[in-house]
Amino acid sequence: MSDKALVVIDMQNDYLWDKRKPMFSYDSKELTERVNASIAKYKAKGWDIIYISQIFPNIITNKWFIGFSIRGTLGAELYSGLDLASDNYFEKKLPDSFSSKEFCEFVNKKRYKEMALCGLDECGCVGATAKGAVKRGIKTYMITDSIGRRFPEEKVNKMRATLKGLGVQYI
Repeated sequence: MSDKALVVIDMQNDYLWDKRKPMFSYDSKELTERVNASIAKYKAKGWDIIYISQIFPNIITNKWFIGFSIRGTLGAELYSGLDLASDNYFEKKLPDSFSSKEFCEFVNKKRYKEMALCGLDECGCVGATAKGAVKRGIKTYMITDSIGRRFPEEKVNKMRATLKGLGVQYI
């Protein structure tokens, strides 16, 4: 039983496939290749692999105002190019993965001491999850080349400074 986990965050169709909204300007092919390489590397090291998805309730207001990651849609599913190395899958409604009761229960049961994070987005859900992990006393790493960024460099630098100030390590 490992006390270390790689957490793959929000690698879903709505953010990566050809039909995504223009605001999700990630290089899907490159990011997916890098995330898959991280999955293979950490699995080989004996780390648990965990997948997290942002899922909004399938109600008309979410369809109109949010328009992505809606429960029950193809867009909310994990991206088809993503390697699935475990059945550890959790859904969240808020940016911090620790907002998911099921994820928190799993983390507490496994007693993780270290977490490496990758996926989408450094200034969104990956950054929020890093803060959540630190708050729980988990040593936290950001896998720089396996995290997507769509925000201006200034905002990314501010997030990095905040996370480094909390003790998060960039690798």
